Amino acid sequence: MLAGGSGSRLRPITHTSAKQLVPVANKPVLFYGLESIAEAGIREVGIVVGDTAAEIEAAVGDGSRFGLDVTYLPQEAPLGLAHAVTIARDYLGDDDFVMYLGDNFIVGGIGALLDRFRVSRPDAQILLTRVSDPRAFGVVELDTDGRVIGLEEKPEHPRSDLALVGVYMFSARVHDAVSRLKPSWRGELEITDAIQELIDADCRVESTLVSGYWKDTGNVADMLEVNRLVLDGVEADCSGVVDSSELVGRVVIEEGATVTGSRIVGPVVVAAGSRIHDSYIGPFTSIDRGCSVIDSEVEYSIVLRGASIVGVRRVERSLIGREVEVTSTPRILRSHRLVLGDHSKVQVAS
Repeated sequence: MLAGGSGSRLRPITHTSAKQLVPVANKPVLFYGLESIAEAGIREVGIVVGDTAAEIEAAVGDGSRFGLDVTYLPQEAPLGLAHAVTIARDYLGDDDFVMYLGDNFIVGGIGALLDRFRVSRPDAQILLTRVSDPRAFGVVELDTDGRVIGLEEKPEHPRSDLALVGVYMFSARVHDAVSRLKPSWRGELEITDAIQELIDADCRVESTLVSGYWKDTGNVADMLEVNRLVLDGVEADCSGVVDSSELVGRVVIEEGATVTGSRIVGPVVVAAGSRIHDSYIGPFTSIDRGCSVIDSEVEYSIVLRGASIVGVRRVERSLIGREVEVTSTPRILRSHRLVLGDHSKVQVAS
């Protein structure tokens, strides 16, 4: 499991927090991946960590809460996915393994894919999905029979619209391929180059087109989209205190949360310790623990732990960081100085 990287596309949130721990429906993205791994029957997990190692370790612990035995593998710098395989070499030994990017989200888990890998025994099994802009991904080229014949990382001129999903399954032969790599133009050891090495060495590389939902939660738009997807599956549950308020649809108010004088239209999750007062919370919003939303409107947003939004007319499509304070300024009265001709029609915003 890869949990290093700087998360530059999620800044400024990731200036102070690991990108893998940004919550989706009030649960860190990394946890969904760990749960998926556990559900597939895997028990031993090595997590590659970087500058945010302490935060990752504090959140995951020894892995027992997921039914896993977790070992942490320090990486001095984010030098590429294949470099992470090098870091994990002693830990992996000669075993087959799954490499799972900790900021990826896959609906349906990996159990069926892992079963296929165990039965067919290729040297690598990769997952593909069609994307509108392949230039942002590792891109795979197939021949007319559907065999993998080429891979390229973030190409300027993609040869297909098939992007690599951030879950890979390898036999131990990948270690020899990685050992032959040189840094790419990005200064990294690319996993696409390692897979190409396997192909060039006549190893068997199989691909599966992912039919379900997949997202790389590397930017705010994708985080909000995954949050929407997860919230779309919640069931209504009101365990907190609700007074003089209207809850519409699938709304979760956790025990310890308080809602007064407000209207909430689901799907919405409000975590324990949060307070919603004289406000409107619209669909696909998750509000983490200890937040305050007072005299405000929030919709299609992720609000992280301890944030407060007070007196703000409208917040939407937003990612609000931990302990953030959002307030409104007093309304400034404006005057308009006009010189208008006869029979003019003027519309002025009030």
